Amino acid sequence: MSSWILGDVHGCAEELADLIERLVLSGEDRLYSCGDLFHRGPDPAGVMDQLAELDVRWVLGNHERAVLQRVGLAPKRADALDRPPLREAFPQLDADDLAGDGRLSCAVPEHRRTDFLRCLQTHSGYTLASTDLPCAGTTPDGRPWRIVHAGVSPRGFEASSVDCLTGIRRLPGRGKPWWYEAYAGDELLLFGHTHSKLPRAHRGGGKLLALGLDTGCVYGGRLSAYCPELDELVSVPALARYAD
Repeated sequence: MSSWILGDVHGCAEELADLIERLVLSGEDRLYSCGDLFHRGPDPAGVMDQLAELDVRWVLGNHERAVLQRVGLAPKRADALDRPPLREAFPQLDADDLAGDGRLSCAVPEHRRTDFLRCLQTHSGYTLASTDLPCAGTTPDGRPWRIVHAGVSPRGFEASSVDCLTGIRRLPGRGKPWWYEAYAGDELLLFGHTHSKLPRAHRGGGKLLALGLDTGCVYGGRLSAYCPELDELVSVPALARYAD
């Protein structure tokens, strides 16, 4: 089995379909996502439908968390063991109810807004560890891997708050280094949130320690997926620039 982790999709449904086609998945392969799946881009409902069809497991990004916080459904613990019970019914929803972090809009058609809030509740918390995923393999050099949205504390995952897991970029102090430049843990960390033209690779001791997979599709860049068992990256170009 191969595990493929998607970078930030941000509502780019056509590019997601193109990427899935490029991956040529077998019946044993599994898809995961590091969050920020819906906001900014043109077709969040199309992304939502593909997630369901392909049984994608995904962690909460800062935008999904913001929506769930607004309706009282966001876990407050980093391990998400306090996630609220599934809620099926909601009052009439307007576009602002689905806004993400920073009140960023999410272009879900009116008749699908309740479906969208139901979809958001199918998240896998704030992290997915390979050691907890049935049949997931290790990296080629035998290490476990973990998916988060933004990053972890320099003291490791166990010391990371929800705000850190969904929002960290740089560390305080001189030069304000990127968080991953201080990471030296045993797990390979796969993350999104901070986009760049190429995947953000941090290495140490001859090993890949962290890999950022948000290659800016919604900004006209590319949509990327990475397989930690194969150490293989696949990406497709954006069809347009949807956001600045």
